[in-house]
Amino acid sequence: MHMTTVESGSIVGDAPAAVRPCIVCGHQGAQELLKAPDRFHGASDLYRLVRCSSCSLVWLENAPKPEDMFRHYGQDYDRKIAEAGESSPQRWRDRRETLKLHKQGGAILDLGCSSGSFLETLKGGKWDLYGVEMSTESASRALARCGAKVFVGDILDAPFRPGSFDVITCFHVFEHLYHPREVLARVSEWLKPGGIFYVLMPNIDSAGARVFKSYWYALELPRHLFHFSPESLRKLAESVGLEEISMVTGRELFIEKSVHYMVDDLLRKVDVTRPPLSKCKEPSFPWKVVRKMYRMTVQPVLTGALGLAGDGESIHGIFRKRATVGNGAA
Repeated sequence: MHMTTVESGSIVGDAPAAVRPCIVCGHQGAQELLKAPDRFHGASDLYRLVRCSSCSLVWLENAPKPEDMFRHYGQDYDRKIAEAGESSPQRWRDRRETLKLHKQGGAILDLGCSSGSFLETLKGGKWDLYGVEMSTESASRALARCGAKVFVGDILDAPFRPGSFDVITCFHVFEHLYHPREVLARVSEWLKPGGIFYVLMPNIDSAGARVFKSYWYALELPRHLFHFSPESLRKLAESVGLEEISMVTGRELFIEKSVHYMVDDLLRKVDVTRPPLSKCKEPSFPWKVVRKMYRMTVQPVLTGALGLAGDGESIHGIFRKRATVGNGAA
């Protein structure tokens, strides 16, 4: 896939003398894919995505420094993420049922557990619940709602011992990580032999990415630092001793939010400004009715039509830790 979109605004940071090598395959010479701003917060500074021509990994070349990244999240972001999780019980049920196909109990660690809405669906069963979460407020909510033991901080700072977990989950968090290779190696270390890693993330080779380009909601610049395809995720997992069990893509077009960004841009060109998506309030009841009708009638047609442009927008990957890792690995 190739797409180039240039927006107005200043580029964050100086242009690098040379693009860094790909973290998955080591290939040099990644090419610019697009430039775009942080549309969620309505900012104007541009960020630069580059793409590896060998394995298709995409990454943010001029990412904010880790100590500055908190400025790009904030309470509005935390609120939207918590609302999305707590308003989607069917999504959590689907993930729980998928997990049960491979494991029915044991110690489970949810990376980026937020307020614990997924872990709550496992409460009272045969699971010992753990989480990692950057937000102290969200971690406290997770503890209160499901009793999970939550480490607050960076994943790489978590003090878990090797072979601690039967399952590690990571739902729409992996793309936020500065060091995905190191984190995945830690996942492999923390899993018991035969343990399961269940991960969801946006698919940069999807129909949505192709159609909406820099307006694709799942780009989430600059919070999403890496953008995987099934190919690049598969290669990265194999490099740390995780073998693929299944890899599918799910249709999740983000049509409403992506179009919201496009409309915002059009309005700005005629000097009309409205609050960014991060500041949007709960819609009124009449608008909820209209939105419901759209989702029942128009959206399925658009989903089917746009689906012809490529694979689904979310990668659902399940991997197993090999019985032995290192010399003589199985």
